[in-house]
Amino acid sequence: MRSPIRAVLITLAVLSISPAIAAEKLRVGKAVPFAWTFTPIEVGIETGIFAKQGLELEVSGFGGDAKMQQALTADSIDIGIGSGPGMAFMAKGVPAKAVFAMAGVPRNMAIMVRYDLPIKTVDDLKGKKLGVTTVGSLTDWIGKRINQLKGWGADGITTVPVGGMGPARATIKTGQIHGYIGALEVGYALEEAKEWKVITTATPFVENFITHVFFVRENVIKDRPEAVRAFLKGWVNTIAYMKANKDKAVEITAKVVKLSPSVISRAYDDQIGIFSEDGAFDPKAVAMLKKSFIEMGLLKEEPADSQLFTTQFLPVKAGS
Repeated sequence: MRSPIRAVLITLAVLSISPAIAAEKLRVGKAVPFAWTFTPIEVGIETGIFAKQGLELEVSGFGGDAKMQQALTADSIDIGIGSGPGMAFMAKGVPAKAVFAMAGVPRNMAIMVRYDLPIKTVDDLKGKKLGVTTVGSLTDWIGKRINQLKGWGADGITTVPVGGMGPARATIKTGQIHGYIGALEVGYALEEAKEWKVITTATPFVENFITHVFFVRENVIKDRPEAVRAFLKGWVNTIAYMKANKDKAVEITAKVVKLSPSVISRAYDDQIGIFSEDGAFDPKAVAMLKKSFIEMGLLKEEPADSQLFTTQFLPVKAGS
């Protein structure tokens, strides 16, 4: 008969060689790969914050909101980081919902033009062509918003969907467009290189707005709600970490967007305050978004809140 002590030792030996519980995997897609406001994902991964929530993230980038929404529809990603205006796609049948309003007014967005053009003010943009990521994106809406507030109508800015930064730089160099609406930090970097110059940020033209949200496929919301909660907890803990550790945040995010630490330090100061601490969908901001859907021709009538987002995971607070 096997002794009790030997049996215990055998059991402990078996447990010691058993594999650890595997982390839960989530596929996360960023509407664009180069925006600083999306880099907390990499900060949370590198610092182990998401791992502490039992998650392993697989991150990919796309050429704008529309392409990311296609990936959500095709079940290529579980979670998407996109724009507030991208919520219109939910009402058009994308099988996902916004679950967390992660950024407010778009202090991270800017209007940039080729450095050698005689364009110095917003008024000089009248009649010019500005590149945007995709139709229905935040960048597209900003261009149309300026037209509206300036009363320019058809004679104002023409937005041209060109995709990401690579195509944008190429089309500006060849003169097909005059400038681009995109991430402020990229404008800073290209301004230093005297390739582009920043004319204005989007902030003066937008109020009560939701710049970025997290989209989650409906099947993930239904079947894996705890994974969604863990992801959102990891995100808010990452933002708290970044606010308390600027130097480390700048170091990691500069590598992600491949820009100099000096540029990213400036971007950090400008943009760290954009992040929501609880993910709430402000009613005034939601109303502005719904209005933007109509203005951009994305929808013919304002959708119900339930078509766009769910509050079942809110509020989310930083902490263990």
